[in-house]
Amino acid sequence: MTLTDFSDRATGLSPSKIRDVAELGLGDPDVIPLWFGEAAWRSPGLAVEAAKTSLDREPAHYLPNNGHPALRAAIAAYLARLHGVELPVQRITVSASGMQGLALAAQSLVKPGDRVVTITPDWPNIAAAFSIAGGAVDKVGLHVETGRWSLNIERLLEALTPQTRCLVLNTPNNPTGWTLTAQDRQVILDHCRRLGIWIVADEVYNRLYRHGPSAPSFVDVAKADDRIVAVNSFSKAWAMTGWRLGWMVTPPELEAPLAMLTEFNIACAPPFVQAAGASVLDAGDSFIEQQNERLSAGYDLVARRLGAMQGVEFIEPDGAFYAFFRVDGVSDSLQTAKDILRQTKVGLAPGIAFGEQGEGFLRLCYAQPAEVLNAALDRLEGYFGG
Repeated sequence: MTLTDFSDRATGLSPSKIRDVAELGLGDPDVIPLWFGEAAWRSPGLAVEAAKTSLDREPAHYLPNNGHPALRAAIAAYLARLHGVELPVQRITVSASGMQGLALAAQSLVKPGDRVVTITPDWPNIAAAFSIAGGAVDKVGLHVETGRWSLNIERLLEALTPQTRCLVLNTPNNPTGWTLTAQDRQVILDHCRRLGIWIVADEVYNRLYRHGPSAPSFVDVAKADDRIVAVNSFSKAWAMTGWRLGWMVTPPELEAPLAMLTEFNIACAPPFVQAAGASVLDAGDSFIEQQNERLSAGYDLVARRLGAMQGVEFIEPDGAFYAFFRVDGVSDSLQTAKDILRQTKVGLAPGIAFGEQGEGFLRLCYAQPAEVLNAALDRLEGYFGG
């Protein structure tokens, strides 16, 4: 049996270059793993207790495809508090992770050959989800300007033509931390409204914003008839990556198609996981506040120490929890990340994993205790030079 026996959807995918590095060090107790995008600390205790209570008291049966009514109502109430918008539950669909939300968006919106525009550097799974659905993905690159990542809005608008089906924006962005401004958001929205282009906004880092309680969101401005799908997740704001739970805000007309796609995929997210999600939406704001204090301290530490290392250019992010830094002379970030792992036992993600625009960069996740970050930075200082 050869690869030609399988579908192009399966064989046409490229392996994750982050996992290329991670698989060389997983299981090694001496490795400090900063390659994946997840916090080191545990999920909120109230989520764990809610899941236990659900398992103790309720049968773990199928739920409605679009999510448990209590969770959909909790999401609506949370969004009302955060964004000041009143959303009917028909506009809210529960997904088994933010990633599944992106896949559902791609499957429901994109036909084979449809043109999809994304912003790069970006998490590789985003483009993959739309490619699997048959989309032809084009990318518009961010650039570094005065020490920060920036979007050339005119260039993006030129790329968004009447032939474009969908624009996919990850903001705050993984890996750069770039965040769409409210002003640029409105310019993009007006342009896409005129041309009938769908906007899929991956907003999973929305609460990990360095300049306020939440980053500018399309939920703030989306009308019921707008072609906007806003995807979010419990993974980052509440350190629940392994729980696999998220949600989507969509026009009400998408409720039924998303239910059918979910039915013929996973049926529903597990009921005890949905119970955990509802608990943190109702009472988990203190966890986010404490986490952001930890992230602020981690950011300050990493910015100070990385910025002092020889040949390292630290670029200030606006959100998320990554340092995406450029290293002088690096033209093969994958091999550099492997070499750093081999020599220092520090696991970083190679910039090339996030597209050609990321070559020459490395990504470090600073959602770690200070002692772990200091140990990793000591080792990197030995590698790069202080």
